[in-house]
Amino acid sequence: MGKERNKMSEKKTISVMIPCYNEEQNARPIYEAVRDELIKSCPDYDYEILFIDNKSKDGTRAIIRQICAEDKHVKAIFNVKNFGQFNSPYYGMIHTTGDCTITMCADFQDPVEMIPKFVAEWEKGYKIVIGRKTQSKENGFMYWLRGCYYKTIKKMSSCEQIEQFTGFGLYDKSFIQTLRELKDPTPFIRGIVAELGPERKEIEYTQPQRRAGKTHNNWYSLYDAAMLSFTSYTKVGMRLATFVGFIFAGISFLFGLFYLIAKLLFWYNFTAGYAPMMIAIFFMGGIQLAFLGFLGEYVMAMNTRIMNRPLVVEEERLNFQQESK
Repeated sequence: MGKERNKMSEKKTISVMIPCYNEEQNARPIYEAVRDELIKSCPDYDYEILFIDNKSKDGTRAIIRQICAEDKHVKAIFNVKNFGQFNSPYYGMIHTTGDCTITMCADFQDPVEMIPKFVAEWEKGYKIVIGRKTQSKENGFMYWLRGCYYKTIKKMSSCEQIEQFTGFGLYDKSFIQTLRELKDPTPFIRGIVAELGPERKEIEYTQPQRRAGKTHNNWYSLYDAAMLSFTSYTKVGMRLATFVGFIFAGISFLFGLFYLIAKLLFWYNFTAGYAPMMIAIFFMGGIQLAFLGFLGEYVMAMNTRIMNRPLVVEEERLNFQQESK
């Protein structure tokens, strides 16, 4: 009996972290799907499922409370407010306790069938195993647009960028410890995996449609993600502003010189009027405003990091008292 107990205590633990925001239609189904997949495909492992709720306004929290009461393998963190699409999942990752952590969305766009594939590659020695989309059944235009963005950012960045990677994957506890030590108040997990992660295994998959509910991604959230990546992993914005500034300053000088010479040579016949001047003013004004916007993005990113605020502020935890590790 003693040997059997020791054997049971030596079982590795798989943590599955699921961020939520207004997912009352998906919370229980994703829990049941993940639990059943772990029991069926990974019977030799212990498991924990951690929900982190980003201040849902529907019945998501009530459902998670009920699940936690029913199953002590399930934990929950409730944020005091919505801390955004990057901070909350990252905070959930660094509060898992397993030998590895699998992150996946609650909307079933990250297939639960990938879990045993991730674990198999992890057992081969890979510290990071990620899912990379090759197709998407959600929105063809958005998938294409993301592809264009990734190709652009790869050319601009000095750091490797992973195309069509959402963060869905498995991370060894050693990499989770690296995340804990970063102390980054605006973490971008997709960039961190590429920049600081060890050798990884990529598994391709087709992203299914969202099973229920409404997507929380909009143009602003996608722009926010793009700018976080842009300001964190490229210098091209500031360099481009400098080069374009010099170029257009030179062009403006040449135009001014041309008009001056033309006016001196053809004083009575040359009437330029106000049109060229107004066009030049509005054009240069537009260029300046665009690059002031770029500068502002960099300054905001720097300011957020300098303030060193917490990733999230917790309102409540459930089932964390069960930890004995």
